[in-house]
Amino acid sequence: MGAMTSSDIYTKQQRIAELARIHPEVAFTSLAHHMDLDWLKEAYRRTRKDGAVGVDGVSGKDYGENLEANLQVLLDRAKHGDTYKAPPVRRVYIPKADGSQRPLGIPTFEDKVLQRAVVMLMEPLYEQDFLDCSYGFRPGRSAHMALEAIWQGLMDMGGGWVLDVDIRKYFDTLDHRKLREILDLRMKDGVMRRLIGKWLKAGVLEKGCVTHPETGSPQGGVISPMLANIYLHEVLDVWFEKEVKPRLRGRAFLVRYADDFVMGFAREEDARRVLEVLPKRFERFGLKIHPDKTRLVAFRKPREPRDPDGGPGHFDFLGFTHYWGMSKNSRWVVKRKTAKSRMSRALTTIGEWLRKHRHLPVREQWRTINQKLVGHYRYYGITGNSKALSNYRYEVGRRWRGWLNRRSQRARMNWERMNKLLVRFPLAPAISYASRLRLQRA
Repeated sequence: MGAMTSSDIYTKQQRIAELARIHPEVAFTSLAHHMDLDWLKEAYRRTRKDGAVGVDGVSGKDYGENLEANLQVLLDRAKHGDTYKAPPVRRVYIPKADGSQRPLGIPTFEDKVLQRAVVMLMEPLYEQDFLDCSYGFRPGRSAHMALEAIWQGLMDMGGGWVLDVDIRKYFDTLDHRKLREILDLRMKDGVMRRLIGKWLKAGVLEKGCVTHPETGSPQGGVISPMLANIYLHEVLDVWFEKEVKPRLRGRAFLVRYADDFVMGFAREEDARRVLEVLPKRFERFGLKIHPDKTRLVAFRKPREPRDPDGGPGHFDFLGFTHYWGMSKNSRWVVKRKTAKSRMSRALTTIGEWLRKHRHLPVREQWRTINQKLVGHYRYYGITGNSKALSNYRYEVGRRWRGWLNRRSQRARMNWERMNKLLVRFPLAPAISYASRLRLQRA
C-alpha cells in the first residue's frame, strides 16, 4: 500500500466529525488510534519550519533531515505512556499595544508536530460543538468574519450598548482542573488526555530556571488555541446562548475571537445585568475580568451629525476602532478604522526595520517595505478604512526618506529627490483587499 495522502487524512477527520454530529453527548474514548506515521507526516507538513526553536535548539530543517525515523520514534513514545516526556517551553516576550509585554512559550519543534497531530484529531470533534459566535483559530473562520459579524449585529439592532470585555491574563490563568472537567464532557481518550496533561505540566524555561505554573496554557504552543477555545466555549459561549439570552428583554449577540470578545445589546438594562453577573461566572472557572479595560459603551445611533472620528460611543476590537459615521447616502452606519494603538505599533515596527537595515541597497529595502505594506493592507484593508491605509503608506514613505537621508552627509535625501526615487521604486498602492465589495466580487 502507498503512503497516506492529505485527502486520506481529511477522510478520517470527516468520519470523526460525522460520529461527533450523530452523538453530541458522547465522550469519545478512542481517537488516538487514527494517529499513525502518515498522520504525523501530515502534521509535520502543516507545521512551520522557520519558527523560533525550543529549548533543544533543533530547527524544523534539522528535524526533517531524518524525518521518518524521528517521527516513528516520536509516535512510539507518544503512544506508550511514560516514555514520552514533554520538554519545557522557552519563554520569550513580545511587546503589546499598551506598552506592556506578552509572554510566549516556544515548544520544541518535535512538540509542535505532536501537538499539531493532536489538534488534527480534536478539531473535527469540537468543530461540531463550537458555536457560530466563535471565530478565532478555527478552520474556515477569520478575524475579518468576526468584524463583519459585529458590524451586521450592530446595524441590525440600529446600535445599542456594547460590552467590551478584557480577560485578565487569560492564557496564564486557565484552570487545569476545570479544563479537565470540560474535556471529560467530550474526550476521554487516554493517549490524548495524557499528552495534554504533560504539556500543561511541562514547565517554562526562563533565564536558566524551569518553573511549573499550576494554571495556564502557554501562548505560542500549537495546542493552546484549541484548549482556549474549548474552555471559553463552555464558560462563555454556551452559557451566553443557553442561559443568558433567554432571560434578556431585548436582542443581544456575542462575537468572540480567542480570548477577545464583545457583546452587543439592544437594551441598556440587559447589558448592565450581564456586566454584573459576568465576573461571577468567570470567577467560578478561575478567570478574572480586567476592571480597567472592561467597559460598557453607549453605542446608540446618533440623532444628529457629530464628529465621525470618535468621541463617546466608540470601541476597539481586533485592531479596529468602531464608530458611527455618515455614509455617502447621508445615513448613519457603523464604520471601522485602524485603531491608534495598532497604527502606532505598525509604524514603530517598520521604523525599527528601516533603522536596522538602513545600509541595504535601495532596491532590497523597497522590496521588503512593499511586502510589509501589502501585509498591512491585507488585514486593515476593510470597507471604509481607505483613509487610514493611505495615511499609513504616507508615514512609511516619510520614515523611509528619513533613514535614507541619514546614509550620506553629502547627498541629502530631500523630498524632491525622494519623489524622483519613488517614481523608480513606487510604494505599493493602498488597496482595500478585504473590503466588502471586493470580497463579493471574488
